[in-house]
Amino acid sequence: MKFDTPAGQNPTDRLAVIGQPHDRFEAKLKTTGTATYAYEHHDVVQNVAYGYILGAAIAKGRITSIDTRLADAAPGVLAVVTHRNAGPLGVGGFYVQRMLAAPEVDHYHQAVAVVVAETFEQARAASSLIRVDYARTTGRFVLAEQLDSAPVAPQMPFGGPTETHVGDFEPAFAAAEVKVDETYTVPDQAHAMMEPHATIARWDGDRVTCWTSIQQMNWGTRDLGLILGIPRENVRLISPFIGGGFGGKGTVQTDLVLAALAARVARRPVKIALQRPIMFNNTIHRPKTIQRIRLGASRDGKLTAVGHESWSGNLTGGRTEPTTLSTRALYAGPNRMTRVRLATLDLAEGNAMRAPGEAPGQMALEVAMDEMAEKLGMDPVEFRILNDTQVDPEDADRPFSSRPFVECLRTGAERFDWNERNARPGQVRDGHWLIGMGMAGAIRGAPIAKAGARVRLDRQGVVTVETDMTDIGTGSYTIVQQTAAEMMGVPLEKVVARLGDSSFPETPGSGGQQGAPSVTAGVYAACMKLREVIAQRLGFNAAEAEFIDSEVRSGNRSVPIIRAADDGDVLVEDSMEFGDLAKRFAIQTFGAHFAEVGVNAFTGEIRVRRMLAVCAAGRILNPKTARSQVIGGMTMGIGAALMEEMAVDKRFGFFVNHDLAGYEVPVHADIPHLDVHFVDEVDPVISPVKAKGVGELGLTGVAPAVANAVYNATGVRVRHYPITLDKFLDRLPAMT
Repeated sequence: MKFDTPAGQNPTDRLAVIGQPHDRFEAKLKTTGTATYAYEHHDVVQNVAYGYILGAAIAKGRITSIDTRLADAAPGVLAVVTHRNAGPLGVGGFYVQRMLAAPEVDHYHQAVAVVVAETFEQARAASSLIRVDYARTTGRFVLAEQLDSAPVAPQMPFGGPTETHVGDFEPAFAAAEVKVDETYTVPDQAHAMMEPHATIARWDGDRVTCWTSIQQMNWGTRDLGLILGIPRENVRLISPFIGGGFGGKGTVQTDLVLAALAARVARRPVKIALQRPIMFNNTIHRPKTIQRIRLGASRDGKLTAVGHESWSGNLTGGRTEPTTLSTRALYAGPNRMTRVRLATLDLAEGNAMRAPGEAPGQMALEVAMDEMAEKLGMDPVEFRILNDTQVDPEDADRPFSSRPFVECLRTGAERFDWNERNARPGQVRDGHWLIGMGMAGAIRGAPIAKAGARVRLDRQGVVTVETDMTDIGTGSYTIVQQTAAEMMGVPLEKVVARLGDSSFPETPGSGGQQGAPSVTAGVYAACMKLREVIAQRLGFNAAEAEFIDSEVRSGNRSVPIIRAADDGDVLVEDSMEFGDLAKRFAIQTFGAHFAEVGVNAFTGEIRVRRMLAVCAAGRILNPKTARSQVIGGMTMGIGAALMEEMAVDKRFGFFVNHDLAGYEVPVHADIPHLDVHFVDEVDPVISPVKAKGVGELGLTGVAPAVANAVYNATGVRVRHYPITLDKFLDRLPAMT
């Protein structure tokens, strides 16, 4: 099925199931401990051995020798896999390079060996017996030292320019009546998901099956096939439940690759879970960025010049952090410039983390907007409204498919009692606490991609949907069930969703905020095909038939849908493909975040007192699960604002706080009641279901709203995240 014209009325508009606040399908499984995660498939994989990864003890250099003789002879050891016996690796390029030191070492804790033994304890003990000698070379670990040598990035992730120009920025900025020119830094951040990276791998001849924790099956089968040097169709990945990913499990990581390699060498199924202390340096993370924002405006508040330059670093061949994406789309301004530079750093790979680009980009842009509003003497909400646009700021002929940004701002201001804010910083006190309010706009792209599904109606009247879509805790099972139930006119309990198996029809998986709109469009396409077959079997005109209350109806005739399966199951498969609407329209999600904080005037302790997110993301498929996603994003944004930072040892090149004890994330005591409000909208341009993703919009804009609230409370502007007391304690206003 192809979607190339905006959607009209269709079965999803009934809203009998879609749009209703249903509980998550897998909630009971997770709360009772019966959901099976990657490391727990004990019943389907027998005779499993255990793998333990030994990470490199240097950040840059090469292995000069590996002596595994003591480990080979240790009790229970079946194999020790290194670059010497791993076998030929394929043409996966950068992905191959970073999986196993061979013998070059690219970053600290890069895998140098995998010990396979009968028990985990035996494998771990034997790993300590391996003698590795290195030739250390000088590494580059500090982004600030590489700025002058960093070239413009060769490409953006998923395409798009790394340097843009509209109008003539430099003279427009020089001539601007009011200017902001500041630099902001966002540190390296870790995904810190609850479930560690884990895989069980089993070979059957030249085919490998992996029970793993991965968000995107299509990338996983592609990349693992390339790395192992086998056809993609010889790779099967199974991932029914994922204990959090945030982009960190988007595609193959070392657990998956090395479990497959170890199983091939040991000739046994092998299970590997990355121990928590190795995850931070061995896998991917959000890379540090240094961002210069230049804004020019006329005295009346209209932006005349918008400039955003950003630097990030990565291993040779790695991707850049696309921080300028939101700046290119959020506000009007005739003269514009964005530029993304990429330095070479010898730290673990920087890659996608929830809302890559937009989240750290808005941590700079939305503080700069606050600074400009103050210079202009304008309310921050009204300043943003004044600079709204209904067309792409870089292409006036390309309108937004929908853009209720102003509605988000005005609704948020009203619901948050923004008019009670004192615009003069440091004036509101509650005992020893300085009280401040801040806000920020939010934007996140709304991508969508081809997605397929297989749908079956059986003799019990049960509709079963199969798709390789994954559920990383977002509620994918439930929205798939809702879509099928709505389309087929059956109760939700009559729909079974089977997800997370690469043998099912392909989707783009969970990532980039494209999972929900894509998979529901794929289910829509398959259900439309199923409706046609059922109507034909029951003697109806498919174009006129309605599917309601488990019946097919047309005119005065109705037949129970179950009758279509009297002679056997009805099985169809289809996918949704997309035309050029995404080129003709700018498709985004929008929001506004409001925060109130208290800052202790003596200790500098910051407490978030309340927050509100107002989100516009097309049709909200399930308000209950969507709200949960936004609250999760808000919590993550509080962490980014106030505590999250991977500290780099600048001498030896590794992240020092590489566990959940040293890497701080918010806990229950840090989070107050969080309020979420959804703007009532549909977007017929994105898909027949008219829904967009929302999970990453819940994060973008949160951290700068908190930062702006801290400034309003204290009068001290901190431009380097996280906002910790050492950066402002000595500048707090005196208590009298």
